[in-house]
Amino acid sequence: MSALAEQPSESGESGGIRAEIQLADLRSCPVAQVSKQGVECFNVSKRVDPETGRVTEEFATDADLDGESGLDPVFSYGNQSVYRFQRTFGHDCACELVEEYDCPIVDVQAQDGDLTMVFHAPSMDELRGAVTALRESFPDVDVKRLVSSRDEDGSEDLVFVDRGVLTDRQREVLETAHELGYFQHPKGANAGEVADELDITTSTFTEHLAAAQSKLLDAILEEPEPVGT
Repeated sequence: MSALAEQPSESGESGGIRAEIQLADLRSCPVAQVSKQGVECFNVSKRVDPETGRVTEEFATDADLDGESGLDPVFSYGNQSVYRFQRTFGHDCACELVEEYDCPIVDVQAQDGDLTMVFHAPSMDELRGAVTALRESFPDVDVKRLVSSRDEDGSEDLVFVDRGVLTDRQREVLETAHELGYFQHPKGANAGEVADELDITTSTFTEHLAAAQSKLLDAILEEPEPVGT
C-alpha cells in the first residue's frame, strides 16, 4: 500500500517532498549493525575525503561502546557519547545511493538493525528514482512518511498519509483486499473472498476495513503537516 496519493496539478509538477524511509535489517551499514545490539544510534554524520574516497562517519548513542572493534570514541557529554569509524565510499551505502538523486539526507537514525533516513527530494522524479534504487539494492524498504511542500498558490500535489496510524492487522486487510482486486471496478474479489483469504469472517473483514479507511480519510482530509516538522 502506498504512503503517497497523487492529485492532479495544473502545472504538472510537484513541489519539494520530505521523505522518511526505513530499511530493515540493513547488514551493509555499520551504524545499523551496531544498533542490533540494542543500541540506539542517532545524529549520524559523515565526511568524504575527495582525494582518497574514504568516508569518516560519526554517530551519537546513550550506550557505552568503548572497546568495540572499529569504533573510536571522540566525544562525550552527559550520558551520550559520539563514536567514529571509517569505511570506503560505495553503493552499498543506502544514504549515498539516495544522495545520487539530488536528495540531501537531513537525518539518520538506527535501532534494532533498522536504519531510518529522512531526506528532501526536489520533485517526484527524484523521489521515485531514489526509492526505486533503494528497492533494487535492499530487500526491505518501507516508505514511512511523505510530506509535500505547498506551491505558491497554496495547492498541493501530494497527500501525506502516515501508515503508522494503521495496526498491523488493518494494513494486512488493506493490502490483501488491494491484491485481490477488491477496490477495482468491477471488483476482482468480494468481501467474502477477501475474508476467506485472510481466514476471518466477513464481518471482521468489514470492521477492519472500515477502521482502516476511516484513519486514512482522516489523514487525507486534514491540513498537511508543514515541511520541516
